[in-house]
Amino acid sequence: MKQIFKYFTLALMASVLLNSCHERYVTYNDAEYVMFADTLKTYPVQKDVEYFSIPVVSTVTRDYDRTFGVEIIDKGNNAIENVHYRLQSNTVTIKAGETRADVLVHGIYDNIEAADSLGFQLSLVMNDELVMPLYGKQTKAVLMKSCPFDINNYTGYCVLTSMFLYQYAITGTYQRLVYTEKHPTEENMIICHDWIQDGYDVTMTFHPEDPMTPFVTMEEDQIVSDEGSFFGTSHGDDKILVRNSALYDSIFYPCGNYLYIWTEMYVENLGQPVGTVGHFYNIMEWISDEEAERLKREEGM
Repeated sequence: MKQIFKYFTLALMASVLLNSCHERYVTYNDAEYVMFADTLKTYPVQKDVEYFSIPVVSTVTRDYDRTFGVEIIDKGNNAIENVHYRLQSNTVTIKAGETRADVLVHGIYDNIEAADSLGFQLSLVMNDELVMPLYGKQTKAVLMKSCPFDINNYTGYCVLTSMFLYQYAITGTYQRLVYTEKHPTEENMIICHDWIQDGYDVTMTFHPEDPMTPFVTMEEDQIVSDEGSFFGTSHGDDKILVRNSALYDSIFYPCGNYLYIWTEMYVENLGQPVGTVGHFYNIMEWISDEEAERLKREEGM
């Protein structure tokens, strides 16, 4: 909506400046424009959610219902109607006294793969005077398959690829085989055994509430290693601590059973900050027990 009213304000300013040259002042407080709330947006397709909503908005209210046609634009689409999605209706009605209505779309979950990038375009069918200049009457919807969250998919063996290890590991290796399990009492939390260094476990918490932003966090002040193992000396109290990086997002992929987590490594001395080691990117990808045994046997992980 901020984008919409930015264009609306620019249009009003242009009109006022143009008319001021002729010493006429025209206000457009009652100008009626109807549009999609977003010209491009990604929507989750979930197994147990029948429809997602594409909002249509108006700049004014009216004391009567307003119904508009909704048509699918074939050009530029790679999502196929009735294969990947279908509209509940080819019309949308903004009720009297309201400024919003929703185009309901059913995403066909079983026909969409996790790696697919599918989109389709819609256009409102209405009088031209209702079309806001510079904004238009079209939108593009991108479909993203959103699998149900199951914490069991993030337990067992995983391969950790860490930029911290890449930079500081004496052996030169940047990958480890890590074993994870559900926390016995905390919901949506896993314990990562020997995460960066043998003998040091850390926990991570999954946040699956919003299917568009399934993120993962790491609690503050967890110890990942002693300093000597990576730095060769101690700058603080001989502990390398970790927390979730505040600079970058950390996300997990329910359809792929892997996650990306940005961490901040830091050092303290008796609870007082000594310094930040850096912000490091890590990938964790869960594998089968059979693959884990092969990596132990053939790669020495």
